Order: sequence, then C-alpha cells, then structure tokens
Amino acid sequence: MAKHAGVGRLEVALTDLQSSWNNVRHRTEEISSNRLLVRRGQAFNITLFFRNRAFQPGLDNIIFVTETGPLPDLPKGTRAVFSLAGHRGPSPWIASLQAIGANSLEVSLCAPPVAAVGRYLLKVHIKSLQGHVTAYQLGEFILLFNPWCPEDAVYLESEPQRQEYVMNDYGFIYQGNKNWIRPCPWNYGQFEENIIDICLELLDKSLNFQIDPATDCALRGSPVYISRVVCAMINSNDDSGVLNGNWGENYSDGTSPTEWMGSVAILKQWHAAGCQPVRYGQCWVFAAVMCTVMRCLGIPTRVITNFDSGHDTDGNLIIDEYYDNTGRILENKKKDTVWNFHVWNECWMARNDLPPGFGGWQVLDATPQETSNGLYCCGPASVRAIKEGEVDLNYDTAFAFSMVNADCMAWLVFGGKEQKLHQDTSTVGNFISTKSIQSDERDDITEDYKYAEGSLQERQVFLKALQKLKAGRSPGSLRAESRPRSVPLSDSPRSLATPSLQPSNVVQVSLKFQLLDSPDMGQDIRFVLLALNMSLQFKDLKVNLSAQSLLHDGSPLLPFWQDTAFITLSPEEAKTYPCKIPYSQYSQYLSTDKLIRISALGEEKSSPEKILVNKIITLAYPSIVINVLGVAIVNQPLSIQVVFSNPLSEQVEDCVLTVEGSGLFRRQQRVLIGVLKPHHKASLTLEATPFKSGQRQIQANLRSNKFKDIKGYRNVYIDFGL
Repeated sequence: MAKHAGVGRLEVALTDLQSSWNNVRHRTEEISSNRLLVRRGQAFNITLFFRNRAFQPGLDNIIFVTETGPLPDLPKGTRAVFSLAGHRGPSPWIASLQAIGANSLEVSLCAPPVAAVGRYLLKVHIKSLQGHVTAYQLGEFILLFNPWCPEDAVYLESEPQRQEYVMNDYGFIYQGNKNWIRPCPWNYGQFEENIIDICLELLDKSLNFQIDPATDCALRGSPVYISRVVCAMINSNDDSGVLNGNWGENYSDGTSPTEWMGSVAILKQWHAAGCQPVRYGQCWVFAAVMCTVMRCLGIPTRVITNFDSGHDTDGNLIIDEYYDNTGRILENKKKDTVWNFHVWNECWMARNDLPPGFGGWQVLDATPQETSNGLYCCGPASVRAIKEGEVDLNYDTAFAFSMVNADCMAWLVFGGKEQKLHQDTSTVGNFISTKSIQSDERDDITEDYKYAEGSLQERQVFLKALQKLKAGRSPGSLRAESRPRSVPLSDSPRSLATPSLQPSNVVQVSLKFQLLDSPDMGQDIRFVLLALNMSLQFKDLKVNLSAQSLLHDGSPLLPFWQDTAFITLSPEEAKTYPCKIPYSQYSQYLSTDKLIRISALGEEKSSPEKILVNKIITLAYPSIVINVLGVAIVNQPLSIQVVFSNPLSEQVEDCVLTVEGSGLFRRQQRVLIGVLKPHHKASLTLEATPFKSGQRQIQANLRSNKFKDIKGYRNVYIDFGL
C-alpha cells in the first residue's frame, strides 16, 4: 500500500509566498509585510506544501502560470507558462528548484526585466506520469519596476540616487521667485497603506485601459508608456484624473492648492470619492502627486522647479509681454506668459525609441497646459535633447524646450500702437532646482537643461531649435518669422519706428528696484528705486510706478498702488527714490499666491526710448516650529510640540492646524484652533506612535480666513528599538 501511496497524485495543501522575506529583498517591505510585492528581473522564493507525499523529480512535472490584466494572453506577454525544469523553456519567466522537503518544495521564480508591471495571479499545474493535470491557484502578487536590475529600463546605477529618487518618502518643492527661493516640505508617502492599490487603480481608470485593456496591460512593461499614462491621469482634463486645476482666486468649493502638504491625502480622497477629481491643484501639486505614483511603481523620479518658466502658446520661442504707460503689465491677448515658477517631474529611464544618448532623466509635466497626441500630458522629453535643441524628438520636447529657453519681448501699448521696449534672451528658465540627494539642500541643475546664458553654444542651440520648429510646420501655419519679427498680432499696426536696442544704450540711465527689508506678510513693503545716470549729460526723468498682484501663472490683477517720480540726475549721478506700500493697502488685493509685481516705466525728456524695470515680490510668513520631545522609537508614544502664530495685526478666524508625516501618523491630524488674536502665539502637543524606522519628516500647515499656507517641518530619526 505504502508503495502505491508514494506515486499517488501530488496534491498542494498550502502555499507560503514568503511575503515578509521576499519583500525585504525586493525593498517593498515598507508597503507591506503580508502581501507579496516583487520587482521584475529579481528572483523571489515560494514554498509549496503537499498533502500526501514528497515531490519526486522526474515523476512530477510542475508548470507555473502567471497572468495579469482582464484578458491574459501568451503572445501579448500578459500570460506566461513555464515549467520547473532545468532547461530554459520558451517563456522568459524562470522557475528553479531551491530545496525539496519531506512534504514541501521551495521554488525560486523570476519575472523578466521587461515584464508588464501590475497585479498578477500565480497558478500551478501539476502533471502526473499518467498525464493527469491538477490546477491550483497559489495567490496574488504585485510586480514593480526594478531600478536595481541592470536589465530593467529604469536601472539607476547609484545607490544613494536610488535611495533618494525611489525610496525617500518626503522631500522639498522649491517655490517663491528667483530672488527668494524657498523650500516647501512635502509628504510623498509612496509606501503608505493602500497607495500601491490606488496607483494601480489609476492605471485602470486611464482612457487607454478603458478603450483597449488587453493592449494597455501588455504595454505596462514600458516606463515610457506608463509615464505618459500616469501624466495624463494626474490632471482631470480628459479623464477621471486625480486633480482639478484651478488658477483663479476662488477655491471655496475645495482645498486651496497652497494648503496641501502631501500626496497621500489627495490620492486617498480621489479613491474614496469613486475616482472623482480632487479640488484643487496647481503645478507643484500635480508634480508631487505624480512623483508619489512613479516612485511607488518603482520608477526613479524627482520634482523640478523652473523659475521664470515660459509658456509659449504658438511655438515660436518668443513670449510677448504688454505694458501700458504706467508700467503695469496687461492681460495678454495671446496667452503667452512667464510663470513665476513652474514645477514638473523628471523620471529616469532608457529611451530605446530614440537615437542613442537620450536616455536618463526625462521631463514629464502633468500640469494641463497643452495637449499631446490629443491628451493633456507632456513628455517624456529627454533632458539631454532639450539641452541640445533636438526639439523634434518624442515626446513634447519643443514645449519643454520653450519652458526653459524662450526669449521675452516687452511691448508698450499706448494710443492704439505697440512699441517694442526690449528683447531679453535670458529671462526665461532660471535656477532650475531639485532637492539634493540625501540632504535638505537645493541642487541647481540649470546646466543639465541649457548651455550658459550668453554663450555662443546657447544661441546656436536656440537657433537650431527655431529652425527645426519652422521646418516642422506647413507654410500656411507658419507664424514665427526669424527675428526680429514684426508679425502684427492685433488689428492695430505695431509701431516699430524706434530702434529696438537695450534701452540703456540709448537713454544711458539705469533703473533698479531694491527692497529695504524682507517682505513679511502683515508688514509694510519698503523699497527704493535706484536711478543711475551713466552719461555726461544732465537727465530729467519721469517715472511711472505701479504695483499689482499676480497669479501663479503670470496673469496680472488690477494695480492697487501707483506713484509718479520726477528725478533730475547730474552727469554720472545716482539717486534713490523711496517707496512704501502699506499693509492696509495691499492686504485686500493679494491673491493666495502672495505675489506682488512692482514696475517702473521711465522716460527721459530728450529721448523717445522708454526704460522698463520690474520686480516680483513674494510675501513671506513666519514658519511653524515643530519640536520633537524625547527620543523617537518605533511603537513607542512620542510627543510632538507645534508652535505657531498669527503674523497679522488683525484677528484671524476659522484657524485649522494640519499635521502629517509618513511613518509617524497613520492619517492626517486636523486640529480646529478657531480664533487667533493679532500677533498671538500658541502651541499644542500631539501624540504620535511611530510605526516605521529611519529618517522621517513631520509637515504642518496652518490656515485661516486670511491666509492658507503657513507651513513648517521637522526631520526626525526613528530608532528601531529592541
């Protein structure tokens, strides 16, 4: 009897997917320890336990099957069938024997480094000598990109870079303006509970999946494809994407973009609302949420800020700005604008679809600005291609090029005529910034995008890009002539009578604004206009000064302060003209972006030329101070003190303090503070029980009826304890 039992059918009683052990080796243990999450191109082990006898090589034939997507298909690569034999079969998936126990079998499985990422079903077919086949479903696993695998298209060689761009769950997004760059703390939280499921749900909600799920799933092995899909899904312009954009001033039916400080709350809100877009986002919110999704899927990603970012709507690499004779900027007819700053992503990947040399960092911009192949997404555009002016390479490289390289043309609109003030080749694309690797410092990566401003190479690349753009258009649609251009953009003929030289060459007077103290919210803004006569003649100047609020995308609001200065300068004399804008005057005109543009338009009696100068001021709040009381240890209670104040000389109401931090708080903490008296300082203490070790960050935001985004952060190292 025993002899017959030995060759009975082999039956699987139990499977151990060894989730905890595999996840540590695949660097996914922060997502989960009880669900299997593995990276492609790297082996993982599972153990099969048999009900009746041991596995006998040569007698028992074990075949594994993996399937992903609603329509698994062998030719498409979304279904794989591979046996536990010593020889390599036709399938790129590999199964190899690790150990045979009394009634168990340990097997190593490995997905090819090009396999589609996503949710997989693992099955086994056991074939007996008699040809009898028994099928078992062993369980589910999630397959991710693998930046540690040299054969994966997202392979990144440096371990410190992999730690920063895949594993780090917090960072900084740079905001403000080029003269005042400030870090905004952000909780990416890509390994928080359910975030991986929401990321996979996001792929399934894309138009590509809705139209053709079989092909969409088959293409999910390509980081180029996945990045385009995610990019389109972060905004809601074409689909049930994650965020609604809003660049106005009214956010009452949602959350002001400046209030967010992490992606987790946004992604969870999108999921909880049945994938209805969350209100509201602007560029840094789109980019931060995209960074969370891409890092979660295993694609190295970083968030980039470009100060004075061009938005060239007609693709001629010239951005026109219009001023009236008081120096105020006018609403643009063409919608060409320079954004104070703009934020996008870079994702690291090979580009086998492009000529050699264009892999590495790729620009992806999820902010809905222009359509690409009919959808609101932008990229991946090779950063190297942008630097070299190869604007005809896929995808959207010309648009990305114009964001960092367009020239600026200033026009004076007066009496129905438009007079050219000056053309500036270096206004657009400054201080391109990202967080440094494993430090809180800012990295300036401008030289990755362009050659030095004013260098011969920079102009050569610009002209090469311009030629390619012109060649790519049919003659009928060509609107960009070679410079200087005089294409009338409105019914009134443009007055080009005056030579378009830099004004100082003609007027020989320079004007410059200088702030006297840091522009703090609630304080008067004090500054001077410096006037310098560089000639040997007397100069009589009339200068019109104005101040107006700007929205983040460069759109101007109406001026709220104006002044006229009459300045007489002796030869080579310098004078200062003091100015003050009281808080009482600017407070009710501020947008939530807290941007004020001061401008001066000067004219000299003996010259037809005008001199235009302007300066953007970002008003600052005092930061929230966060103190960690005691030593932070996993699973031990920790007290966190948050100190905040009302910076204004008026009472504020509806105050809400929000605190979050991946690995410390399982959900966002919201505390209703109510009323804060003028300049009142307060503090409160929160309890947290850290549940992840290592370097973490706490983020805090205070909002009221008068301000939305007083922020603060504190880095904290959490010990594993015993």
